[in-house]
Amino acid sequence: MIEKLPTPAFIGKVKFDANGLVTTVAQDATSGEVLMVAWMNEESLRLTLQTGQATYWSRSRQSLWRKGETSGHTQQISEILIDCDGDTLLLKVRQTGPACHTGAPTCFFQKADI
Repeated sequence: MIEKLPTPAFIGKVKFDANGLVTTVAQDATSGEVLMVAWMNEESLRLTLQTGQATYWSRSRQSLWRKGETSGHTQQISEILIDCDGDTLLLKVRQTGPACHTGAPTCFFQKADI
């Protein structure tokens, strides 16, 4: 059973790492395909919850970025879940356009030859 939590209680369960970040997985809400993995800080999580649009923290630029801000390839939030340890978020999204900056539908398009 999925427990629904109000925003403050939900954010209170998140275990941000020493850099104030939490691993975030974006998954297509319809197909279940994993689209990408990114990072969120408390501010990006709050913005995502408030706007319904995925907003992440860029470790390389050290700034917030709303997915699709420049490309138009947005992620509309359907659901946000937290794992049992509180250290990973799962965003179920409605993706517009490709999720990967390479133009691929998902960032996971290369596999090991095993």
